[in-house]
Amino acid sequence: MPDTSLGAVVRAAAQRLADAGVPDPAVDAELLAGHALGLRRGEVQAAVIRGDGIDDEAAATLEALVTRRAAREPLQHITGRAPFRHLELAVGPGVFVPRPETETVVQYAIDALLASAEPSPIGVDLGTGSGAIALAMATEVPHARVFAAELSADAHAWASRNVAGVDNLTLVLSDLAEAFPELDGTASVVISNPPYVPDAAIPRDPEVRLFDPDMALYGGEDGLDIVRVLSTRALRLLHSGGLLVIEHGELQGESIREILTADGWRGAATHRDLTLRDRATTALRP
Repeated sequence: MPDTSLGAVVRAAAQRLADAGVPDPAVDAELLAGHALGLRRGEVQAAVIRGDGIDDEAAATLEALVTRRAAREPLQHITGRAPFRHLELAVGPGVFVPRPETETVVQYAIDALLASAEPSPIGVDLGTGSGAIALAMATEVPHARVFAAELSADAHAWASRNVAGVDNLTLVLSDLAEAFPELDGTASVVISNPPYVPDAAIPRDPEVRLFDPDMALYGGEDGLDIVRVLSTRALRLLHSGGLLVIEHGELQGESIREILTADGWRGAATHRDLTLRDRATTALRP
């Protein structure tokens, strides 16, 4: 008689995901089981240790979820949720799934807002996608005023869901090149995780290649077209001494520092993420 315990089903799911090349098969199997059962991952782990069973209906639901993940549909699209710092964001087709490395990038913006002497410093997130960066700033620095712009109507719809009810956050559907002219010269921080993949560099991971929107990925021949726009737009938005924070690929730091320095920025510096890869470049408006 086959083993119908939750543990056996989760192990079988993890094996299927491993065979499909999914990077963290055991983690994803537990998270998908939790989604099928309405449990948190820790509760699934506890149920496995106890030897709990799983009924046929829940097992069939999990089977369908695992089939989707084995086809390399992003886990976050399947569950409809993506964790980001202390937040849980609604995500799905048409919006870039926030990445763990961006959690460290937004810290530079949060620190600058917290260090500002202004009673309600202004932070601007250009190309907000799901709203992850803007929401982190608005909720972790509640006395700040945060403004977020997104050009994609699909992504803007997801961001609207995520920022609903956050009083100190303003979201607009706008090209970042023109967003928030009324704020020129007033912002303490401008931050962006722009599309920075060179047009010819097709991402290896199927989750990125097949499911992340092209508008959120590709940044022209060298990947830096939007960075050039950000540099000039942020110079107008920021007050003197204001901070620009740009997330980028691990090989782009030097080129971005050169662009910023040529445009007149001061103190351009590149910072590593937790995997010790170059991940963000900051600069100060003179």
